[in-house]
Amino acid sequence: MSQNHSPTPLSKEQVFALVDALSLDEGLTLSASAFEDKNGEWVFEATCDGAPDIERFAQIAQETLAGDVKFSAEKIDPEIDWVERSLKDLKPVTAGGFYIYASHNKGKPPKGTIPILIEAAQAFGTGHHQTTSGCLLAIHSVLKNQQPKTIIDIGTGTGVLAIALAKRLQRKIIASDNDPIAIKTTSENAQLNNVEKWIKPILAEGLRNEKIASNGPYDLIVANILATPLVLMTPDIARSANTGAAIIMSGILTSQAEKVIAACAEQQIALNQRIILDEWCTLVFEKT
Repeated sequence: MSQNHSPTPLSKEQVFALVDALSLDEGLTLSASAFEDKNGEWVFEATCDGAPDIERFAQIAQETLAGDVKFSAEKIDPEIDWVERSLKDLKPVTAGGFYIYASHNKGKPPKGTIPILIEAAQAFGTGHHQTTSGCLLAIHSVLKNQQPKTIIDIGTGTGVLAIALAKRLQRKIIASDNDPIAIKTTSENAQLNNVEKWIKPILAEGLRNEKIASNGPYDLIVANILATPLVLMTPDIARSANTGAAIIMSGILTSQAEKVIAACAEQQIALNQRIILDEWCTLVFEKT
């Protein structure tokens, strides 16, 4: 296993555009991420199964950013779970009436919150990122006025959002992801939270899947992915949603929100609410 970095200075917008573009190239990476380092510089990083295809990375960067970007690679020790190690120091998160914690966290959940145990894992979604917290806030808002019966969490990661929904509604939640690790992690976390009978993990790319279709159409769709894949998925999301369905989308920078809103409007998906946490935006829509 290896990690691929870009030593070429990039802006925040360029780094996220690169992550978006790479997410569409199936099999090139196990994961791709963007973050701000301690010097205030934005960094692109990808994890690959084996040696990275540097030429392909450079080609995608050229097509996406219209400029040359250099990449460097380094091997990582497969015996060390670097994701788990980095998450061990994270504190619990409270959002939307949910209390997200790990087994190493001490103390009782705040009174009136719904506790969700999420163990560190090689899948996205611990509640600490603004996109996940934004979705939890959006779920809380939607469930004030609606009681959806058919529900799907697309790009479930650790299963945190699916588990939150299962605990609130105590009904079947479809939890889909294109990553086998995420599906395994979701199943494990569902068992830890005693909601395994409500969670149905499905390995799938997007919504074009027989099992997903057979459980729809949906009253609530949650998709915490990235802006570009969300834009591309809007026709499928519209087809999979009941009239009046609530649709929560996240993984969107505030600078990217308008293109997602415009794509949804073309599919008769109307914006109802916008939740902004730092530079991240969670959008709540209704299928009209």
